Amino acid sequence: MQWLSEYWQSLTWGTIGIAVGAFVLSLGMSFLAIAIVLVKIPANYFSPHYEEDFMPGSPWLVRWGVVIIKNIFGVLLILLGILLSLPGVPGQGILTILLGLIMIDIPGKRPLEAKIINRPNVLSAANSLRAKYGKPPLIMD
Repeated sequence: MQWLSEYWQSLTWGTIGIAVGAFVLSLGMSFLAIAIVLVKIPANYFSPHYEEDFMPGSPWLVRWGVVIIKNIFGVLLILLGILLSLPGVPGQGILTILLGLIMIDIPGKRPLEAKIINRPNVLSAANSLRAKYGKPPLIMD
């Protein structure tokens, strides 16, 4: 408890301003990334009948390199989403976890994605965002 008291007393308006600025910047980037992905994915992405062919026609070395980077980024987003889901931490935890799940390639991820997107508030927000950009609503089977 002593360290917390010392830390609190050492804070200045400059450090608080930097922390608030970093928070606002990361929150804005998170919203932007989530919005781009939700608008760009096909309407039937969450359907069990959706078939994906990632980077068709690319050389195998390029394809696998991008897949590895995409999966690492997806895992980092899932971890960030879990952190943002903790009580007292502001941010879009559930949507960040969903974005991370969309990025990674693991067996059985579709039911987990569908469970998250089927939450009434999440689906409503995603479909209203898609409608704003002229995209059809997400198809849920």
